[in-house]
Amino acid sequence: QVQLVESGGGLVQPGGSLRLSCAASGITFSRYVMGWYRQAPGKQRELVATITWGGSTNYADSVKGRFTISRDNAKNTVYLQINSLKPEDTAVYNCNAKGSLIDYWGQGTQVTVSS
Repeated sequence: QVQLVESGGGLVQPGGSLRLSCAASGITFSRYVMGWYRQAPGKQRELVATITWGGSTNYADSVKGRFTISRDNAKNTVYLQINSLKPEDTAVYNCNAKGSLIDYWGQGTQVTVSS
């Protein structure tokens, strides 16, 4: 059973920080490119960041300098450190594992930025 489970979301004031975690099971974690996506209500899903098996990263322009993606292959976990949160960061954040034939998705964790 392939499963990705996100955690770490919550309600945060503008300027605050969060660390999201995605724990994977049922896959050979080190073989997958991992990514974080987000989707706000009424908006299209947006790619936030990706990280390869070798640690190369890419970020959306809107989050560069504030978000950091990392992975710990020994723990089968990918992280997203979010700093300087803005109200426009409010969304459901989903973890993604890119396979050769199919992608796997977690159920998401809600991030709400509000004073």
